[in-house]
Amino acid sequence: MNDKKLRKSSVDCKLSGVCGGIAEYFDMDSTIVRLLWCLFTLAGGSGIIAYIVAAIIMPDAYEG
Repeated sequence: MNDKKLRKSSVDCKLSGVCGGIAEYFDMDSTIVRLLWCLFTLAGGSGIIAYIVAAIIMPDAYEG
């Protein structure tokens, strides 16, 4: 069974680790996730609010 959970990244983080955590969860490059998030923000502006909400809601990564 796969014990995969969405968490903020402690290794690949620029601001709070949200995009790094999403990239780890979907097994993709974090740069692509960051570019998509920027496009999402520029398209409607709600990306900033979504990032803040995700940073508050997503739990921190495991340290061990």
